[in-house]
Amino acid sequence: MPDPVLFGFDGPSGRILGRGAARRVAPGNAATLEARVAAALAAAAPGEMIGGALPFDREAADCLWQCRRGEAPAPTGIAPQGLPLPDWHLAAEPAAGDYAGAVARALGIMAEEAGSRHALEKIVLARTLLVESAVPIPVEALMARLRADRSVTAFRVALPAGPDHPQGRTLCGATPELLVEKRGRSIASHPLAGSARRLADPVADRAAAEALAGSGKDHREHALVVESILDTLAPWCRELGCPEGTRVISTRSMWHLGTRIEGRLKDEGTPSVVLASALHPTPAVCGVPMARAAGFIKALEPVARDFYAGAVGWCEAGGDGAWYVAIRCAEISGRQARLYAGAGIVPGSDPMAEAAETGAKFGAFLAALGLPQDAGLAGVARKDGEN
Repeated sequence: MPDPVLFGFDGPSGRILGRGAARRVAPGNAATLEARVAAALAAAAPGEMIGGALPFDREAADCLWQCRRGEAPAPTGIAPQGLPLPDWHLAAEPAAGDYAGAVARALGIMAEEAGSRHALEKIVLARTLLVESAVPIPVEALMARLRADRSVTAFRVALPAGPDHPQGRTLCGATPELLVEKRGRSIASHPLAGSARRLADPVADRAAAEALAGSGKDHREHALVVESILDTLAPWCRELGCPEGTRVISTRSMWHLGTRIEGRLKDEGTPSVVLASALHPTPAVCGVPMARAAGFIKALEPVARDFYAGAVGWCEAGGDGAWYVAIRCAEISGRQARLYAGAGIVPGSDPMAEAAETGAKFGAFLAALGLPQDAGLAGVARKDGEN
């Protein structure tokens, strides 16, 4: 039997797998991460690396594993079995209408505070879908399907067991967003903010991309994210800029506004995970100002985010590595999968349009499970395989 996988990443930057004998880096919050990582890397055996997940809440405990880089299994030519799910039930938590109501409340807060010193400028509100299956959800088959879109990075991270999940959990996803990558002194980030659903008709699909490119609301939302990342990285860098400007990029299911940020570090030894911790959560998944947005997120979202909208990635002993924003993902535990999706809210946002955007963002993961891509656009959907 192959060694268990603790973490894995497969995308445009290559494939990384952490498996085998492992120990968990002493858990803690963002305030203690740099010291804990330094101690773990100092005690690392040759060839060991760190990988795992940082939670959305900077006060919550992270989940970082220390192990050797594993070898990917040789292709067998046989697709993993178990998907699509033969029998399932899906519930939206909250329902699309309730989510739109939360968006309206956030817009009301922005209107009331407009012009004040610490006014809420942007907030990202998320909702979830809970999928319950008659059989355990097969992680290997799910990952094989998520890897089919080569424009994203498919990922998995083993999360610790707990009272609600005695068998453990796995965070799985296919993220399009690079938080930070470090190679020597060179670093890069590629934030995404401002989105539109892709359409089957090529003419309508191109029109959606062009509408996104010309959307003032989406460009304002995007600029807040880029400015925040530049401000955060500046103290670490001797060079920093956006050489390509803002462009429209695509995955199989979505159009996004994206800006690639590149820089040169002052200290080549800065670990990539330390940079990731300094950056997250960005306004792309939280808001502006960050602390106020995070507080409203706790008040307006009925389901805790846990590791959704945090960061996932890996860091070698020398500090090189890559970390991604944990979006387009779900926590898998036995027969359950909880999917997450969010949308950025700024003045001018339309509540039902934002609910539709989250529904579109569920599409890629629903398709990987073998479920209808548009199931997230409704409140509740159901299919019984025997009927």
